[in-house]
Amino acid sequence: MSLQSTVQDAAGSPIKLRVVMAQLDFLVGDIPGNTKTVIEAAHRAEEEHKADIVVFPELCLTGYPPEDLLLRPSLDLRIRTALEALLAEPFASTLVVGLPLREGGLLYNGAVVLKEGQVVSRYFKQFPPNYQVFDEKRYFAAGHQTCVVEVKGVSVGLTVCEDIWSDGPVEAAAAAGARLILNLNASPYDIDKQARRKALLERKARANQVSIVYANLVGGQDELVFDGGSMVFDHSGVLTMEAPQFSEGLYPVDFVSELHCQPVSQPPLPEPSLEQNIYSALVLGVRDYVNKNGFKSTVLGLSGGIDSALTLAIAFDALGPERVRAVMMPFRYTSSMSLEDAEAEAVALGVQYDVFSIEPMYDTFMAALAGPFEGTTPDTTEENLQARLRGVLLMALSNKFGSLVLTTGNKSEMAVGYSTLYGDMAGGFDVLKDVPKTLVFRLSNYRNTVSPVIPERVITRPPSAELAPDQKDEDSLPGYDVLDQILNLYVERDFSADAIIAEGFDREDVLRVTRLVDINEYKRRQAPIGVRITERGFGKDRRYPITNGWKIGN
Repeated sequence: MSLQSTVQDAAGSPIKLRVVMAQLDFLVGDIPGNTKTVIEAAHRAEEEHKADIVVFPELCLTGYPPEDLLLRPSLDLRIRTALEALLAEPFASTLVVGLPLREGGLLYNGAVVLKEGQVVSRYFKQFPPNYQVFDEKRYFAAGHQTCVVEVKGVSVGLTVCEDIWSDGPVEAAAAAGARLILNLNASPYDIDKQARRKALLERKARANQVSIVYANLVGGQDELVFDGGSMVFDHSGVLTMEAPQFSEGLYPVDFVSELHCQPVSQPPLPEPSLEQNIYSALVLGVRDYVNKNGFKSTVLGLSGGIDSALTLAIAFDALGPERVRAVMMPFRYTSSMSLEDAEAEAVALGVQYDVFSIEPMYDTFMAALAGPFEGTTPDTTEENLQARLRGVLLMALSNKFGSLVLTTGNKSEMAVGYSTLYGDMAGGFDVLKDVPKTLVFRLSNYRNTVSPVIPERVITRPPSAELAPDQKDEDSLPGYDVLDQILNLYVERDFSADAIIAEGFDREDVLRVTRLVDINEYKRRQAPIGVRITERGFGKDRRYPITNGWKIGN
């Protein structure tokens, strides 16, 4: 009698199959390192969990998305070397691994089934996506064949990511006799994405009378964050197991019964709040961007305002106090409140904190410009000079100490151009780039429930750039509660200005905001990347021409 056949679940039923979902973080392009990760994880899955099948995420050997690395001439050789290394390992379990595969001169987003030193089956993704942040059709051909393999007497079908969102692949695998579907994923996070995944998997499992293992990637890759959240549904569409989001791990699930390959239910996870979920995504995005790109530390301008306060808290939670430096750069318009609140947060978090006045530098610049500026009236030129002096200081610290400059602009500001090129936009990574201002307030309040590090009046005071006397953001913009609704409709949902006005918004506000969005595309093209948390951020999934004659109204 085999070891596995003697194992029973809590109800005393014999376990037919044990699947381990390897929810892991891979580095794009590091094929040898990713192969080593797969090997080590597979051995741990066998030793610690007695795995029959270990299923890894989509394209785990290259990392996701590999983009134009897939066009490199050495890709095939590197993948072949990786496969040889995997096949040389004495695995007792069956491995399902995502990787690019070439056949007939075409490249496919594929998966291989490895058993006893052999590739026993291959599968080619049938629906390479080409929308939002995805452009897989640039690289991959579409597969057409169903893949069903037998593991310990269980018929197991394979699909890759988008295949399960489309009609055909799951249905064909079920028709071919599959009772269990393994779905390899590199599905990036956005708000409410996990709920949409659950609704889909419930429907697919129930409609096809199959259990589904959904194994997802975790980790940050440039602007994308992959949230994990791997899960299992039974044949009746019931969620029986869900792995934590935003954390690596090997997650086993047992299947019993001959008829339906029923997964054994595990206790449900506590449901995170929206704010907790988004905050976790931002922390993971910062941590992986800094670590994967080899930065020793980070530095940011701490103004005493809410955006920089939240950015500092996220950086602290991602990297710890030793790798975060906050710099206050006051000017004559900086309030004593801002000075006090910036210092209070820096002290509460224990990060390195410096104060460098920009007043002497500003006076020097203005003296040099006195001739050409003679007879002119102060305007945004002088305001932008303040921001640019601060950017110069931060970049100098970055160069000297190898620190990544974290910029602090939020999505609302980026949308309407309330930011200064080569000033507050100077840096390498914008933590809040896809976070609307109203959400900045909610996230700040959430972070203070974990530990109170952001001074309360930073959250409650009217937002101001403090670039002019008594300046407030809402002097020249609608209130953020209105502004963010208009921006959501225009930027994320593609409503026209006329359609937004028809929703009940003030015509003047809508026309001013939509015009600001359109004319500031040139700034966003020069902005640092940042974590994407919505369905449509200012990055890969929103590409508008800078020079264009499109009319605002429709």
